[in-house]
Amino acid sequence: MFSIQDVELVAEIIANSKYLVGYTGAGVSTESGLPDYRGPEGVWTLRDKGLKPKLPRQPISEIEPNAGHFAFVDLYELGILKYLISQNVDNLHLKSGIPSDVLAELHGNHALIKCLNCDARFSKQEIGWDELIHGKGYRTERPRSNQPKCPHCNGRIVSSVVNFNDPMPEKEMRDSDTHSRKCDVMLVVGSSLSVSPAADFPVIAKRSGATLIIVNMGATQLDGLADVRIEAKSGVFLPKVVAQIKELEGS
Repeated sequence: MFSIQDVELVAEIIANSKYLVGYTGAGVSTESGLPDYRGPEGVWTLRDKGLKPKLPRQPISEIEPNAGHFAFVDLYELGILKYLISQNVDNLHLKSGIPSDVLAELHGNHALIKCLNCDARFSKQEIGWDELIHGKGYRTERPRSNQPKCPHCNGRIVSSVVNFNDPMPEKEMRDSDTHSRKCDVMLVVGSSLSVSPAADFPVIAKRSGATLIIVNMGATQLDGLADVRIEAKSGVFLPKVVAQIKELEGS
């Protein structure tokens, strides 16, 4: 596990950064009660063993952000975090207080639907989407005649979640690429970095000259590329890093 020296090292790197970009995977949400995918008890790990994946302890809409999510909010409010890239669809970063304009949810968000034409995003409540009546709204499904239309352009509304064989969201991919090339430090938390093209962004950041920090429980595909590799739970490690940064800055 990590040491106080690990906390001090990561805090110093982040405090001295000019353009920090965060990157999160399912591991940042396990402490909220959601399973990850490639960890020892992950959804895909258990499935590959022929075992039934574990279900969340409660409906996903009732699950709350944990200390790891709020640490990213703290870094943003300190003016250090400039952008956050996430593979998660659980809505917990938005729920924690990260503004949508500095967040790229590469695989969508279970709580949001979007227009295929103008890319506007809506909560299901504000657009009047009822899954019992209108279905899941996946783009691969045949549209139902009674489904709500986009109030801006009358375009087709679909789930924002990216399923297998769906195209990645263009704006989020473009913005993530821009910020990955621009950052001087990328903080990767809770991802095995085994799913492309999402996992390409830490590589892009590193090749563009950024310091790459990886915090994860278990090995990742990019451990050999990391400048700093910490084995830790995000909800335990990140708040200590934030506290150390505040101490360094006299906050």
